[in-house]
Amino acid sequence: MKLEIRHLQLVQAITSEGSVTRAAERLNVTQSALSHQLREIEDRLGTPLFLRVNRRLALAPAGERLLQSARRVLDELRLVEEDIHRLATNQEGVIRVSTACYTCYQWLPPLLKPFHKRFPRVDVEIVADATRRTLDALHERKIDLALVYNVRRDPRLRMTPLFEDEMMVIVARDHALAKKPFVVSRDLEGEHLFMASNPEDSLFAKTLARDGVRPRKHTTVALTEAIVELVRAGAGVSALPRWTIARELRSGEIVALPFTRKGLVRKWSAATLKTAATRPPIEALIDLISTVRP
Repeated sequence: MKLEIRHLQLVQAITSEGSVTRAAERLNVTQSALSHQLREIEDRLGTPLFLRVNRRLALAPAGERLLQSARRVLDELRLVEEDIHRLATNQEGVIRVSTACYTCYQWLPPLLKPFHKRFPRVDVEIVADATRRTLDALHERKIDLALVYNVRRDPRLRMTPLFEDEMMVIVARDHALAKKPFVVSRDLEGEHLFMASNPEDSLFAKTLARDGVRPRKHTTVALTEAIVELVRAGAGVSALPRWTIARELRSGEIVALPFTRKGLVRKWSAATLKTAATRPPIEALIDLISTVRP
């Protein structure tokens, strides 16, 4: 094999810094040593990787191709080293967690206190940015644990059942639907629908689309409290897990209706990669989450 890890690091460093001198400083080697390595790999490959343009080094076509692979390979090696370090220490490190629904971040943080009593040197990082693409982030090893619902079987994943929650259609007290025993898709034709996630990420919105029903308008609102206020004011309707609106239901501010006679239930699971060893701290965190009763 002609390519070595140091050659990939070299191409990445020179591209980022724009010169051999600065790249050598970044890699903690001498300029002459780095220049020698560059000549060596270009001789091995039989083509230049860089072209000198206005006193700066610019990537040649072969360098562009090599840089694409270098980024992927070096990122993967970094992730492998991190995984091995976590496995070696076992009781130390970070567990990166994300969920498929923003509302779950209401009950997840309180679980961390009992977890940290058992594992004081293990940090739990909630990766909210991965919420809209939780499983993608898990496969890319950007998170260690994904909390998901109604997911199809995937041979790459280890799934642990957690709990269920029910999505309820919420309307203002004086809304025409408020007196119905339950709501079906066609009842929502022409309504302004407020949701906490985009239609493509929402089980409720997907169900409406499957039934051929299109709301008059769909607006994404991240905060549950804001959705409730908009619905209470009569601006539209929404669908939220029953447990997130328990206080508002007790006070009578809004009316919650089952979606269809059977209800719309989400079955939650904890997903981890089968290729990643399940460490005791992750198992303990999953056990804690399984005690949640939304």
